[in-house]
Amino acid sequence: MSTQGEERDPRATADGPQAGHDAGSGTRQADEDARLEAELNDDAPPITLTPNQAKRASSSARGMLIATGATLAVVLPVYFLNPTHTAETYQRDIDVPTVARQAAGDAGYLPASPELPEGWSSNYARWVTGRSDDVDFWEVGFLTADTGFIQLTQTDDANPTWTAQRIGDAQVSGSRTIGGIDWDLLDAANGDTVLSSEIDGSTVILNGGASLAEFDTMGEAVIEDVRQNAVEEAERLSSSDTDGA
Repeated sequence: MSTQGEERDPRATADGPQAGHDAGSGTRQADEDARLEAELNDDAPPITLTPNQAKRASSSARGMLIATGATLAVVLPVYFLNPTHTAETYQRDIDVPTVARQAAGDAGYLPASPELPEGWSSNYARWVTGRSDDVDFWEVGFLTADTGFIQLTQTDDANPTWTAQRIGDAQVSGSRTIGGIDWDLLDAANGDTVLSSEIDGSTVILNGGASLAEFDTMGEAVIEDVRQNAVEEAERLSSSDTDGA
């Protein structure tokens, strides 16, 4: 029958127009993507500077280079003239007796400059004055032959407050006899040893990380030197009195 011949597949009726619509959309999307890609890949137009703008830009760059060069000219010599902080940097050999004689005028006595065994050296020696506690003192750092360190501090004007400040948080652990004199033996929180004693009117403090045997060597040398200086000072005063009479 003619009615059967005119029947159509419902899927063909539904899908046909939709399929054509999708194909058209895909073509337009592809064209749009191609256009965007072309715009992105297209080189931007060159930026053209006026002569004045180019001159200002060149001047700024030249000024920056000059400033950088001037900074390097100041910094580099300082850097290369200062030695690297290695162990050798601190292994100086100060002439302690000479510095002690220079300090004697301010101290009113000849500070200790102990004679120590070969291999020992000093990396600083100074007379410290002008402190708020009004206690001036002599201070010397010694490097031992075994790379230990002992600091010598001496004053004839000590008081309990000054002594406590110099000792810090070190705690008394006992006593030690060196050169026939009893020393207070203290242990600091950082592991250093501290020895303190009175020698012929002077308060002497030794502290550092050296061995006790090295402290004994230092202590004996300091006692001998302080006593010798006291004898020489007494003879000098006696001679001055005689000459004045």
